[in-house]
Amino acid sequence: MANPRLYFDLGTLVLTAPRSSELDAHCGMRWDARVDAYRAPGFLYPVVSAQLQRSAIVFDDHVIGDPGACNEWAPVDLRPYQQTALMTWAHEQRGLVVLPTGSGKTRLACAVMATCRVPTLCLVPTRALLHQWCKEIAMHYRGSIGCLGDRSRVLESITVATFESAYRGMPRFGHQFQLLVVDEAHHFGNGIRDEALEMCVAPRRLALTATSPEGTALARVNELMGPCVCSLSVADLSGLWLADFESIVLGLRLTVDEQKQYDYAVQTFRAQFDRFLRLSPGGSWQDFAAFAGRSELGRAALAAFRASRMLTNYSEAKRRAVATLLQQHRSRRVLVFTANNAAAYAIAREHLVMPITCDIDRAERERALAAFRAGELRVLVSAQVLNEGIDVPDAEVAIIVGGVRGQREHVQRVGRLLRPAPDKRAVIYELVLEGTHETRKAAQRRQGLQSNGRKSA
Repeated sequence: MANPRLYFDLGTLVLTAPRSSELDAHCGMRWDARVDAYRAPGFLYPVVSAQLQRSAIVFDDHVIGDPGACNEWAPVDLRPYQQTALMTWAHEQRGLVVLPTGSGKTRLACAVMATCRVPTLCLVPTRALLHQWCKEIAMHYRGSIGCLGDRSRVLESITVATFESAYRGMPRFGHQFQLLVVDEAHHFGNGIRDEALEMCVAPRRLALTATSPEGTALARVNELMGPCVCSLSVADLSGLWLADFESIVLGLRLTVDEQKQYDYAVQTFRAQFDRFLRLSPGGSWQDFAAFAGRSELGRAALAAFRASRMLTNYSEAKRRAVATLLQQHRSRRVLVFTANNAAAYAIAREHLVMPITCDIDRAERERALAAFRAGELRVLVSAQVLNEGIDVPDAEVAIIVGGVRGQREHVQRVGRLLRPAPDKRAVIYELVLEGTHETRKAAQRRQGLQSNGRKSA
């Protein structure tokens, strides 16, 4: 009688063995009556294989086959904290590494790949990061580099893919890699894209982020990628390995008319939101949106909420402050961050500066970033695009006009300025409207830095 066969099937593992109580007890394996075999998620391959071996069950393993070695790696020089992160990860060869933006997470990933020398799939969230990672890997790896995303469909032993391309293609190639590297891993842990990580059989896993996920999302990332093995904050590295910085909070006020409009909008919203919370204690924002959409008063509350945010996103006081700061720093390179595209375009029109938004295609964006690095453009303004994954090491000043995503967004934005340079001291201005929700939100955002930098009011 032939040995049971373990193989990869569309993102899952299939074990062709008769049903038995012994196999029913194996973690993660479920009997699939459709094919008269056991099935498990692909990411459980190391667990399933090890359990079968411990149970002395003889089976033929056809999951990965002989992947061959990737020996075209050159040595990767690491800073001491990167070397420490590599050593702690190497103990189990699985885990999450939390390092600030600008501290060299991509270089650390290259060192991990150079150490393991096995077929590797690197996942990144955006097309901009896709090309950035390919460029960084090419500095250390002499072989061909695959690219999946932005109209490229090239699969190699070392491949970089966008999250979306990986999600769509993992049922086909999820068994071809022995190391999975995930950049900006905080995007995972609570959505359908987690399936991309589930469908990959790679036993070695490295997750990278500047801001760790929390709660159930963190537990899910730990399950799929491994536990946190290294975590350093901006405060741990600034002044030595990252540029030193000064964080300045500018307390502003709405005009009398703006404050009246804001207070009325908040009261309209709170009346319905408080009612919802009484009826549904612990309900989520999504639950409230569904609740509010069923009545005229509820829809008015949602409209009032949006109106309050529009008032604070780019108020008259923020308009004047941006103009003053741009004039004050007219000889330095400045990034302006807004809460939405409307505010970004308003600033772009008023000051004749380049907007970087989702409406700007990659070629135009790259030209603008190149001009910024060369000093031909002095100011860039963006709502979300510059938050994550775009390298702007020459930026010296940030003006944070508004934000919507809390601590994680703030840490990422500040990180845009912390690429080290001789005698560099970055300045971050945060415009906060007192007497509004921004006061509380701004305090929460800054907690993510754990910074020792000076703060002024």
